[in-house]
Amino acid sequence: MHTKHTFHIPVMGTGFTLDTPLKVSPYGMDSVVSIVDDVLIENLRKTYCEKFEIPYQAITNKIEDFRAKRITSYLNLMQELAEKKFKQIKDSTMETGQEIKTYFNMLPDTSAIKQKFTELTSGNTTWTEIRNWADQHLTMGSIDVNIMTKLDKVNYKEGEKLSNEYNDAHAALRGFAQSNLESSLILSAGMNPRLYSYMENFDDFYPDKKGYIKKKIVIKVSDYRSALIQGKFLAKKGLWVSEYRIESGLNCGGHAFATEGFLMGPILQEFKDNKQDLIETVHSILHTALADRNKTQPAAKLELKITAQGGVGTKEEHQFLIQNYGIDSVGWGSPFLLVPEATTVDDATLNKLSQATEKDLYLSNISPLGVPFNNLRGNSKDMEKDKKIESGRPGSPCPKEFLALNNEYSEKTMCTASRQYQRNKIKELNKEDVSPSTYKSKFQSIVEKSCLCMGLGAATEQIHGMKTERPAKGVAVCPGPNMAYFSRTMSLKEITDHIYGRIDLISHKTRPHMFLKELKLYADHLKGKIEETQGELNKRQEKYLLSFTHNMKEGVDYYQELFSKMKDKFETSKSHILNDLQSHMMYLDHLEAKIKNFTKA
Repeated sequence: MHTKHTFHIPVMGTGFTLDTPLKVSPYGMDSVVSIVDDVLIENLRKTYCEKFEIPYQAITNKIEDFRAKRITSYLNLMQELAEKKFKQIKDSTMETGQEIKTYFNMLPDTSAIKQKFTELTSGNTTWTEIRNWADQHLTMGSIDVNIMTKLDKVNYKEGEKLSNEYNDAHAALRGFAQSNLESSLILSAGMNPRLYSYMENFDDFYPDKKGYIKKKIVIKVSDYRSALIQGKFLAKKGLWVSEYRIESGLNCGGHAFATEGFLMGPILQEFKDNKQDLIETVHSILHTALADRNKTQPAAKLELKITAQGGVGTKEEHQFLIQNYGIDSVGWGSPFLLVPEATTVDDATLNKLSQATEKDLYLSNISPLGVPFNNLRGNSKDMEKDKKIESGRPGSPCPKEFLALNNEYSEKTMCTASRQYQRNKIKELNKEDVSPSTYKSKFQSIVEKSCLCMGLGAATEQIHGMKTERPAKGVAVCPGPNMAYFSRTMSLKEITDHIYGRIDLISHKTRPHMFLKELKLYADHLKGKIEETQGELNKRQEKYLLSFTHNMKEGVDYYQELFSKMKDKFETSKSHILNDLQSHMMYLDHLEAKIKNFTKA
């Protein structure tokens, strides 16, 4: 009997969802932990061991393979504590039964198991019988982990470069693979062939005869072509991708990986139309690869899920994704930053997030990765950074080095937010003969990079009162544009009630449909790309911008047809949506003409 929720909580920063599974997994909710920051992970493990009076043995950086061992130990602890809490819920008595009622109350009203529970509790069934039934039918939420594949820094020991298996992402993968978890590894930020190949070394990623996979592979993608390429690559190694997690290129939190104008709706449609072909194509490759490796062949085709996330904010949108595109689960990210029962956010940042408007949420250039990063104006990390710039000491110490990927100055890479790197770049700039305005622009592009390693974990350190060698003070946060429409903190029950339409927590009734919001973000993105050219286009730029515009116009055509034919959905906003689409098409025509005029000139 299906017990699960129809949403999941994606990874947010390195710290905001680091202990989310402990809070929500006992209630059947899936969530994702970042396993980038092993320093923060080890400190949080110590904190929880002390809190629950569990013997703690420190895993210092003097221990062989300390990064992987820290991650393994933390994930095992999270599982142990979550399972203990889950058992308490199932073992509820009539007198202490509020927890089990909370579990069922938060499920969607369409849930068969919720309906059965209501039937049992309203009849003559004894509490012992209810508890026995619950023990058989309740399930925990999955404790999933995320690895950004690009964060695979080479490491050194006593000045000697270590082998690839000790790279950051490799060690994190090994930490998950050696844990007790039966869950999923979400791979994001693009393909890393070397890391993907490393997964071959761990039996837990392979299916058994019945098709069960202890550790499933999930790939975060922004288009169908990427899913097919990565699915085939892994299948050739005998590894099955159990889920493709479609994420909006711009209408999401964290780093933003924009597509070339391909919009969410058409992408979802392509997955829906081609899902069976994807299964057939990849499964045939997998079958051959497993045979070549003398691995167990599953008796039937393996399960494939398609999930989606990025800007979902209402029950109507949530249900539409499930019903119209066959989505298996919908990711709700940014709104959960306002749910202290689910995520770890300090009070000052909570206050700023709850008051944030559309103008306060923007794509910035602060990430050392060189990828646009969703940011909140006035966050304490940026204020801390600005004070350092004003004092003449821009840049940050770099104690963790997870984003130290630039090899401009030496074989040993450094972070572009570090004081050392920025000092080097400013020295070079001072030697250039440029105008004051050009100098100011170049200087700003150097010093705007922020220490996200420390900033994204600072709230976790503060809330748990961690005593660390370098306490992180400024908090960086990465909400998506959807945050603008939620204006207060919420309980776990309230946010689930909102997701399932039992209450409405949207504070701005003029909030645009998620597809329209993404469309505007892409139109603004395209406009910015055009302005960057300053009216001078080479052939490559012209081809890119015209292709971008063409893809967006095809997306608008798709939406116009979709909403025109729609029955019994978005009835109150349909006319506004169609008018908005027409306006966007006219604007894209204008931008296209502008590109062509630049070319003629």
